Amino acid sequence: MSVRGSLLKGPLGFGAAPLGNMFRNIPDAEAEATVDAAWQQGGRYFDTAPFYGAGLSEIRLGRALAKHNRNDYVLSTKVGRLILDEVETGKRDFGEKSGLFEFGRPNRVVYDYSADGTLRSIDDSLKRLGVERIDFVWIHDVSRDFHGDQWLHFFEIARTGAFRALTKLREQGVIKGWGLGVNSVEPCELTLDMTETQPDGFLLAGRYTLLDHERALQRLMPAAAAKKVDIVIGGPYSSGVLVGGAHFEYQKAPPEILAKVERIRAVAQRYSVPIKAAALQFSLAHPAAAAVIPGASRPERIAEDHAALAFVIPGDFWRELREQKLVAAQAPLPIDR
Repeated sequence: MSVRGSLLKGPLGFGAAPLGNMFRNIPDAEAEATVDAAWQQGGRYFDTAPFYGAGLSEIRLGRALAKHNRNDYVLSTKVGRLILDEVETGKRDFGEKSGLFEFGRPNRVVYDYSADGTLRSIDDSLKRLGVERIDFVWIHDVSRDFHGDQWLHFFEIARTGAFRALTKLREQGVIKGWGLGVNSVEPCELTLDMTETQPDGFLLAGRYTLLDHERALQRLMPAAAAKKVDIVIGGPYSSGVLVGGAHFEYQKAPPEILAKVERIRAVAQRYSVPIKAAALQFSLAHPAAAAVIPGASRPERIAEDHAALAFVIPGDFWRELREQKLVAAQAPLPIDR
């Protein structure tokens, strides 16, 4: 079953990274209310990961979804990191995500892309989520962003370990599909070129957004569309900087990014277009995009996201973005359909 075929109830999903206390210490009640709001608005696709708060996101998401029938929603999580019982006492180094979950659980987190590590990770996630099955599994952060020049070494471990283990689980009907969950296009392109195993999709975070999409357009997006490998778009607001936040790529946004955001914002204001609407609808306009999963930790944000997706954006807005070269010339836009 394809990713797209499993998400027919709507292209707007819920990214549960904030439930792991991303950037701030979120009360349990607020986290649960946010998931409840997503459900009430019709959201039926939920994505999480062991890394988010060292298991905290999975625990909270599982508790909130326990009140619903498991057959009524699609669930994905990730492998590549194991959450240990021991407490981490030293400084954590997670590349660009270092410090992102400083308010999460203190458990030690280790990388493991092997077949055994993949199976153990899934088993641990099932327990934290309190469910009997997971629909889609993404191999998490097997990229240069987190492993530097050693990323190909880790990718090779995943290729002979996680790739094969997940392919077997798919063949056995244990999961519906698998792919990579990354913040860069390079490992996705490499995976698409392989012949021994084929992914069902990718969760691409931050690389096909209104603010940052040129690299993905060069090869990944058209190649994925041609091979019918679906892309789930994560981080459509570019870590929040597109919608008034201070972060881009999980760090403080640099001046050149803030300047581009202001140019986009100026065009949006002229046409009375909410930035969220432009961001979500841009990401979904590409034929390869199957769903978009903005994160949220406040219930009111959910209604904003759904309203943004339904907002009718005038064609002249998109044309001006293209004329001002604020979007790539080859980027598909809603007016092109």
